[in-house]
Amino acid sequence: MKNFRKKAFRLLALFFILQMQATLAASVDTVNTYSQAMKKNIKAVVIKPAGYDGSKALPVVYLLHGYGGNYADWVTKVKAVQQQADQLNMLIVCPDGGVGSWYWDSPADASFQYETYVSKELVSWVDEHYKTIRDRKGRAITGLSMGGHGALYLAIRHQDVYGAAGSMSGGVDIRPFPNNWDMAKRLGAYAKEPARWESHTVINQLHLLTPNSLALMIDCGYDDFFYKVNINLHEQLQYRNIPHDFVTRPGAHNWNYWSNSVLYQLLFMHEFFSR
Repeated sequence: MKNFRKKAFRLLALFFILQMQATLAASVDTVNTYSQAMKKNIKAVVIKPAGYDGSKALPVVYLLHGYGGNYADWVTKVKAVQQQADQLNMLIVCPDGGVGSWYWDSPADASFQYETYVSKELVSWVDEHYKTIRDRKGRAITGLSMGGHGALYLAIRHQDVYGAAGSMSGGVDIRPFPNNWDMAKRLGAYAKEPARWESHTVINQLHLLTPNSLALMIDCGYDDFFYKVNINLHEQLQYRNIPHDFVTRPGAHNWNYWSNSVLYQLLFMHEFFSR
């Protein structure tokens, strides 16, 4: 009888702990935003930490998906992202980047203006609808693959908007891949439009950086097909004396790698916000 009571008490205690955790868990809003540049509604996910009531301004991390993905990827495939929003007390916004947008304002397709959308229209919408730190000191951006390219490309070009940027397995130099991932649809064929390809690749944006103008974290696995271009980016940043965190470890271009990588990325952004 005594053992039964002890077991029942433990189960009851566990039940209340789980109830408290459920009550305190991050909440997820799926929202419709409007892009004037593209004349259409675009969905996004906004992850709010536990206890968010709009009374205190919070920092925001914009978390971008990869090619073939969408706004829901991070919340459906990596549940730990919601836990990080709680633990680090930040808002996390996951926009939809379209199919193969590469987060550019496409010079070849007026219906793909995702640089304007993410860095101007979406940021303004989030600041209007949530209690945010409306300053680059409270904004960061990161992403995987196409989104890793997008995060660095946007942050480097909009340092007045973002104070920190990261990349996970990012396509940080597009030029070795002229026939892949719809890039020719957005820029034109490399053979016909080489200047566009040169000006729309991350590695050719580095002249816009000065030491410590942007907090940077770059991450790529040894077995990733983007490994070499990430090594090249790291070496170019070193050559230009641009401080950055560079992480590489065993891993390929997949969700097993990104599920781990994103935790370090968000911690890096939290450290930036805390300075």
